[in-house]
Amino acid sequence: MCLVMVVECSGEPDAGAPVRFRRRCLACQALLDQGQDAGATAQPPWRRNAPRFPYSPPARRLPRSYNQTYSRDKDSPRPGPLPGTLQRQARASRNHLIPRFYFPQGKPILAQHLDLVLKKVAAAFDNFPNQQVPRHQFGVITKACDCPLYWKAPLFIACGGDKAGYVDVNSFLDYWRNLCSSCHNPASRFLSVLTRGQRDYLLPEDFIPLVQDVVETHPGLTFLKEATEFHSRYVHTVIARIYYCVNRSWSGRISLAELRRSNLLTVLKLLEDEDDINAITQYFSYEHFYVIYCKFWELDRDHDLFIDRHDLARHSDHALSSRLIDRIFSGAVTRGGRHKLREDRMSYTEFVWFLLSEEDKTHPTAVEYWFRCMDLDGDGFLSMYELEYFYEEQLQRMDAIGIETLPFEDCLCQMLDMIRPEVQGKISLSDLKRCKMTSIFFDTFFNLEKYLDHEQRDPFASQRDHDNEGRELSDWDRYAAEEYELLVAEEGGQDPQEDLIMNGDREDLLSPNLDKLSWPSRPSFKVTDFDLDLGEHMGGLGDDDEDDESAEDSDDYAGDSDEDDEEGSI
Repeated sequence: MCLVMVVECSGEPDAGAPVRFRRRCLACQALLDQGQDAGATAQPPWRRNAPRFPYSPPARRLPRSYNQTYSRDKDSPRPGPLPGTLQRQARASRNHLIPRFYFPQGKPILAQHLDLVLKKVAAAFDNFPNQQVPRHQFGVITKACDCPLYWKAPLFIACGGDKAGYVDVNSFLDYWRNLCSSCHNPASRFLSVLTRGQRDYLLPEDFIPLVQDVVETHPGLTFLKEATEFHSRYVHTVIARIYYCVNRSWSGRISLAELRRSNLLTVLKLLEDEDDINAITQYFSYEHFYVIYCKFWELDRDHDLFIDRHDLARHSDHALSSRLIDRIFSGAVTRGGRHKLREDRMSYTEFVWFLLSEEDKTHPTAVEYWFRCMDLDGDGFLSMYELEYFYEEQLQRMDAIGIETLPFEDCLCQMLDMIRPEVQGKISLSDLKRCKMTSIFFDTFFNLEKYLDHEQRDPFASQRDHDNEGRELSDWDRYAAEEYELLVAEEGGQDPQEDLIMNGDREDLLSPNLDKLSWPSRPSFKVTDFDLDLGEHMGGLGDDDEDDESAEDSDDYAGDSDEDDEEGSI
């Protein structure tokens, strides 16, 4: 039956209700006029499957892909090529487990090997009264664990020996078993021992017990053991050199990967085999410390352990340009932590980085140091206008002393031919690290004395010296050896070590920022003004829950560096 239209109208007054008229559609009305009933009319065959009105969609709609016009449904199987031999083998071995190949803490050691070590440690404890080992004899236990000897001080503290003054056999065996269950290689164990298992990175203050123990027990530093006022200076110099070589990310935090790629653990192992501390030129050499400290002492006229830009300008007879010195004090290569950066002063630890970079410009950290100074706009490239900015002062200085100058255009052609940058007209950090003559490049733009020395040097005299064992000496090793001989000559034949000790009391009165670091009965360290300066400029001193603080608390030497660079050493 088709829809009908209902029309209401007013009927007869006595009916009491409106009259309803039903009106059919025109098609039904036509059929009625022909004498047929619209409700019983049979539809023709071609109208039986026609949609009815109002139209209602079917309850189950077919997908659009039913007509094979669109993409195949996700649930429908996709016919693929016949499986080959490799596919059949892969399906057959799908149930086999892939062996673990990534061990960030090292591959686990065998249980039998750990048991042997624990038995050897227990036997070592049996040689002491009540199986309790004090701190000064803890090296026996350290060697029984197959660890380098100079791990003994931080290992003693990590076991809880600083509380009672000794370590008993049961507490140490439990500690060593737990340590070996999570740390399976020397690098991870060293990091866990120094941080007492509280962090996954090393801060500068973590090295203080280790280096202090080297000062007190190494046979090559016996003369320094009595001069306790110089312990802090030596300790902080060593720590600054460690971060200069090991902390390649400039973050102020030595990660496990950086520690593993460095030679620090190897050098620590060499300390127990070498009685002459100066024979190990990396990190711990006393002669290198003496040269660094004397150079700083000459510039620090008021002896407050800080130098300003005028003091630094006197370095090497005013060899550095004033524009470069301004860049150094602008914070381009230093960034303070929790304390506000003193932009007009340079601390002792900052001077260590400066001197190492100045005297060995081929070191990866030195290349990054001077690159950041010359990158004025911080875009990661040395543009031509930046090179011209620094070379302009060089031209003025050479004109002032009557030296024939080389125009900037000619100098630029020489530098580009030497560096051979990948991007034309711009020099990147990787370009400089790839070049073997970075010292000539940097000296050309900001060190007039060394620039003139390069110009007058015999090109065939560029071969490096070698030590007694045939190893090639770095620029820093050669500089430190020459300066130490000059200092010995200036002292009139007197050993500078003895002179340093004799004048120690007078210097300490002039240097309130240098304080003593000592081992009290309980091995805890006094935080001095010099320690706070080290923490501020190398990562920040703080509590052990450093993870809860912001990253800027240990970002003195924070910056970008190439991850794939080879690790260098001084």
